[in-house]
Amino acid sequence: MNPLAVVTGGTKGIGRALIERFMSGGFDIITCARNLHDLEDLEKEMKDRFAGSTLYYLPADLSLRADLDAFLNFAKSKNRFTEVLVNNTGVFIPGQVHNEAEGTLEKTMETNVYSAYHLTRGFVGDMMTNRKGHIFNICSTASIMAYPNGGSYCISKFALYGMTKVLRVEMEPHDVKVTAVLPGATLTDSWKGVDLPAERFIDPKDVADAIWAAYSLSPRAVMEEILIRPQLGDLD
Repeated sequence: MNPLAVVTGGTKGIGRALIERFMSGGFDIITCARNLHDLEDLEKEMKDRFAGSTLYYLPADLSLRADLDAFLNFAKSKNRFTEVLVNNTGVFIPGQVHNEAEGTLEKTMETNVYSAYHLTRGFVGDMMTNRKGHIFNICSTASIMAYPNGGSYCISKFALYGMTKVLRVEMEPHDVKVTAVLPGATLTDSWKGVDLPAERFIDPKDVADAIWAAYSLSPRAVMEEILIRPQLGDLD
């Protein structure tokens, strides 16, 4: 039986690149996204490309606790051990603390932090029991460096980074690996419409390859953080 990875937010950007990379490595995948049509298209493409692996999916908005619980129950219904969990779901709403729309912080925290917290709690018990598993939280360079139009996004990514550090310490005695992934500007939908060449951004496949490399280390080592920036440096 193939090993299993759960990757949230799998239809675009880093999530999609991760699904391609792990399926090419012989994994089955469970994923979610808000758009059912995008999930159906993804499943069809992956089935054509990776005949030996299976992609399971469920439409879900992980900022909503009912959807999150439904996705967790869907994953658990497969009665499979989750070797890898990637908390990738995220939202970016530009703005500043003093002027962003009311409710922006709540929505951003629910999507970027609470979803990772609750899904981790749902899967980590089995990892602890089996004394193996790897959790990747997709943080950001915004987790370590604030910027003027980051607002609630920066707040949420600082929080996710902190949660990842706490989880890493907690999981050390249980042989469960925890990695914070901190990409800079990556060519995803968050940058759609920006008048900059693709070469100015990180390719999502590079992030996926780095995560695969971290997963591939022996049980004796863990890559605690993966910090990736565009070769030409951060965007202003």
